[in-house]
Amino acid sequence: MKFVPTGKKSISSNKTFEKLTEKERPFDKKQIFLLILSGAVIGFLNGFFGGGGGMVCVPILQRVLSLSSKESHATAIAVIFPLSYISASVYVFNRVIESVPFLTIALGVVVGGILGAYVLKFMPPKAVRIIFALLMLAGGVRLII
Repeated sequence: MKFVPTGKKSISSNKTFEKLTEKERPFDKKQIFLLILSGAVIGFLNGFFGGGGGMVCVPILQRVLSLSSKESHATAIAVIFPLSYISASVYVFNRVIESVPFLTIALGVVVGGILGAYVLKFMPPKAVRIIFALLMLAGGVRLII
């Protein structure tokens, strides 16, 4: 989805606002409010649980902005990265994190993140949705048991 400023004309073309396709139109006030509210919830969940905001972010992006599953996952990663960095900084500042586990897991996360982003490019959207749903289901079952 392209971001288009709220002026009368798009930066990328000379189309008037009325002639823009639905995907080219700027966000309306309701979408902006829902995104800010959703962002607050995602940030709280990520800070409170130490992660997991992406599992809430993906469905929100799909419903509020009508993004595809690939666009939602990529956007969620871009949103969660700085959020996780901030949460981790708070944990480090409060001396909750030990350095050896943090550094070794961080190395794996970087390698896995690069690999996952590369594989996402080639996966069909339906497969991405199914894998995501199965992971959420497995995580939920694991928490209950």
